[in-house]
Amino acid sequence: MPRDVRLAVLGLDGRPHGSTDPLRVESQWWPDVEPVVEVFAGTGLDVLVLRVLSAASRPDDGQDCVGGRVSYLAQLRTASAPPLGPMSAVLDDDELAAALADHPLRAPWARPGGPTSILAWADDLLAVAGTPRTGRAEQVKTWNLSSILRLPTANGPVWCKSAPPFFQHEGAIIAKVAQRHPRLVPQLLGTDPATGTVLMADVPGEDQWNAPAQRLADMIAAVVDLQDEWVGHADDLLALGLPDWRGKALADSLAAMLARADVRADLEPAELAGVDALAARLPARVGELDGCGLGDTVVHGDLHPGNWRYGPRGLLLLDWGDSGVGNPLLDLPAFLERVPAEHLDEVRRGWVRQWRARRPEADVERAIALVPPLAALRQALIYRTFLDRIEPDEHVYHRGDPAVWVRRAVQLSRDEPRAR
Repeated sequence: MPRDVRLAVLGLDGRPHGSTDPLRVESQWWPDVEPVVEVFAGTGLDVLVLRVLSAASRPDDGQDCVGGRVSYLAQLRTASAPPLGPMSAVLDDDELAAALADHPLRAPWARPGGPTSILAWADDLLAVAGTPRTGRAEQVKTWNLSSILRLPTANGPVWCKSAPPFFQHEGAIIAKVAQRHPRLVPQLLGTDPATGTVLMADVPGEDQWNAPAQRLADMIAAVVDLQDEWVGHADDLLALGLPDWRGKALADSLAAMLARADVRADLEPAELAGVDALAARLPARVGELDGCGLGDTVVHGDLHPGNWRYGPRGLLLLDWGDSGVGNPLLDLPAFLERVPAEHLDEVRRGWVRQWRARRPEADVERAIALVPPLAALRQALIYRTFLDRIEPDEHVYHRGDPAVWVRRAVQLSRDEPRAR
């Protein structure tokens, strides 16, 4: 599903410079801007992408945020540029004024000069460490949830990742994990709270989307070992800035989300009775889950196999920005969702075995049965949080997601066996 991409381009001074004709970019995912930069470099245009201006998937693309037509705001990296068309080819006068006006929720990397400023911070850090950048920085991704730059050095590439305020605990939790499990997380080279940026060493290896059964078992053992170690230390984790998804706090947050007019407006009137019934049962459900005896601990928040890498250091877990504090089995549904059908039963049994070995008094099976609707509602809450804390232009990435996950939670609660 290729994209048809146009750029509205600012000069080095942040003023309008011109716009491009649309070009075909084979990579489909809108935040994936490395191929966008490469395609336009072929025309002599040297830019950094700042943010999306408008985007629409084609009806036949089958999913949102892929393919279709996309326009981005970009900024020149050098003073020279080939002749460009007028900005009016992409934006009318009102749209241009809106694009140039700042927004209080705009990410630092989405502002003119933002990526360059972040890159300068990383360069200073690398220079002090004696491993200065040896070549051109490559822009890999930009959207409301992150900016990723790849920087070459004599010791291999390093990764410069910036995230919004609601993900800025990523550096802190990586550092915390590294104190006792340094091989489980990327090596942290530095953090900049002002822009939510972390600088990390490269992680050689391959993503584990298609991990074999034994490697899936190794992932489960590693994460359960970590989570069990931190049961009883919720206050230490919350002090790092992780969100609170423990029992009553989670139930209250989910109930408040389900009561919101903007959430309910995206659901059909016939669906609301199921939503309200699920909301009414939330205190009892989280109370029973707490009573299963696993305790509260770190929750990775996005524990699918694709966020694991396997290489010379063994298994390593990426993307800790989604992490929080709550029942450890909140991580299980995301893991199961991406596991091949032939491995599902064994993966579930593996989760049970690992927790039973550490907490034999816990009712792990009952906890597993209780978690799915809560995990789905937590996903809806996460996406609603995104929409609350990102600028309106970026809503295109997440607009329909809260309703999708609320519906899934209702269906999961209807499909489960009656609680004993």
